[in-house]
Amino acid sequence: MTISSGLSSALSGLTVASKAVEVISNNIANATTAGYGRRELITTARALGSIGQGVQIVGVRREADLALQNDRHSAEAGRDASGTLAKALKRIETAIGTPDTPTSLQGRVAALDAALIEAASRPDSEARLRAVLDAAGSLAAHVAAAGETVQDLRTSADGAIASSVAGVNDALRRIADLNGQIRSTLGGQRDASALMDQRQQLIDGISGVIPLRAVDRDNGQIALFTATGAPLIDGPPAVLGFAPAAMVTADMSLAGGTLSGLTLNGKPVATGGDNSPIAGGSLAAQFALRDSVAPEAQRRLDAVARDLIARFADPGTDATLPPGAPGLFTDEGQAFDPLSETGLAQRLAVNAAADPARGGALWRLRDGLGAGSPGLGGETGLLLAMQAALADPRPTASGGFMAADRSFAALASDLASGVAADRVSAEAEQSFAAARSSALAQEEAAQGVDTDQELQALLMMEEAYAANARVIQTIGGMIDRLLEM
Repeated sequence: MTISSGLSSALSGLTVASKAVEVISNNIANATTAGYGRRELITTARALGSIGQGVQIVGVRREADLALQNDRHSAEAGRDASGTLAKALKRIETAIGTPDTPTSLQGRVAALDAALIEAASRPDSEARLRAVLDAAGSLAAHVAAAGETVQDLRTSADGAIASSVAGVNDALRRIADLNGQIRSTLGGQRDASALMDQRQQLIDGISGVIPLRAVDRDNGQIALFTATGAPLIDGPPAVLGFAPAAMVTADMSLAGGTLSGLTLNGKPVATGGDNSPIAGGSLAAQFALRDSVAPEAQRRLDAVARDLIARFADPGTDATLPPGAPGLFTDEGQAFDPLSETGLAQRLAVNAAADPARGGALWRLRDGLGAGSPGLGGETGLLLAMQAALADPRPTASGGFMAADRSFAALASDLASGVAADRVSAEAEQSFAAARSSALAQEEAAQGVDTDQELQALLMMEEAYAANARVIQTIGGMIDRLLEM
């Protein structure tokens, strides 16, 4: 080896060691940074003819397991989807209430039943009649409030869909832009790892909204597809379309055309089912909440309100009611129309004829809602009939409940238990998906930056740097001796 080749080798060794220290230091500093891919310096031997001239840097390689990332994205989407539904069902369950609380639906029913029994024991007591009115009003208000909660969830879901669509469109546009920058950077023989990290962060940010599958393309680019194979980025970015509603009411639906669906590049796509391009993520869960889960809860609440109205509008309960007149519970003061059941829960109200605040009289709870004047103060027939109406087993006309005769208390219990069962199922799915997502994230982290190994590599590079520096020092000394001769 000549002095010049030795000096060249040592100088190249210093350059490579310095760059390697920089790469390793970045790895250690970003070991826990989201989206960061471990870097590795790629080198090769440098020669002039048959004479070695040391080592040269080929580039910096960013390491990533694309298949593992795709699996993690799928798990994160499932976690976010089931979490969205579990949270919504929990709100509905809270609005209905649990049986162990007096402010639950079952508690309101029990309070009305108790108030009717107490009033029947002292029908001449205005205070006890007032307790009946208050209990009936609390029950109606509770059902109405639960219905309002359901529609609030639908409105929130519609807004969340709009936000998610805007976020996905923005991320897809930026990812496509980064694809172009990465291609240009690599074409200029420069390190594009930092741009790839930014791109990975964007992909991770929307992977819970729509399950994504990434595919490598030439020049460091990637293509993105949904779980069903719909292209989101394979060239120009796809564009999702959605028109939010200012407020969602019970009568609005996707099928009826009063709520917006989803478009992909201007073409309508399914928002539910296994063939939907968004199936499995939080966006699909928001659509499911708005278009099926919450409407089903509304349908059951409407069925409960209908059953309550029908029980007290039965002529056998109150003989003073004219044909077609509402009983103690009404549809905003009117008789119930079976063709207008949607949203009935929110319209449920106590008959004004029994409410002194609205021009009625408490004695009508005792003597009949259709009575023109007070009767004998000791009459108990109507109060006992209304109490019996609550307890009588009757078939449920709507709502999709299991076919059976049940009391109103049993119907309220079936409503609450159905929502609770759905919530427990969603939470179980969320727990499974979260565990799978966590396991995949840990596996990905294990394949990422290992700080112990990086520190060992850093020590080796420091030793290599020192060794090359000693070679240069020695060669410098040799040259000085030669010049002195």
